Amino acid sequence: MVGIVIVSHSWKIAEGVCDLAREMAQGHEGIIPAGGLEDGSIGTDAQRIADAIVEADTGDGVVILADIGSSIMSAETAIELLEDEGRNINVVIADAPIVEGSVCAVVEAAGGGSVDSVLKSAEESRESNKL
Repeated sequence: MVGIVIVSHSWKIAEGVCDLAREMAQGHEGIIPAGGLEDGSIGTDAQRIADAIVEADTGDGVVILADIGSSIMSAETAIELLEDEGRNINVVIADAPIVEGSVCAVVEAAGGGSVDSVLKSAEESRESNKL
């Protein structure tokens, strides 16, 4: 099953998005938060993200959803760290809103979707109208 990593500058946001997405996907456990810094402060940490990718990976790949700015750079660095370690994990970063994209991604992953279909589902959430 495709794993999902939620990268936010805030641990609370990452954890909350995971909680919501798990609820929508009936408890799918393959969504891992990677938010904040080790001491609980605001920020992103490439090693923390890399560890979350490894935890989320079951062999079917991982989709990352991130909040703003440097979270994308930290996610890219995490992928490079894993490559430097010789880990062969299919990891992609979704260009999607973190909440809506995560829910769509998790539902698709829970249904057995591939990395490509999970990525597509997350990115299509950009087009969702709320009203």
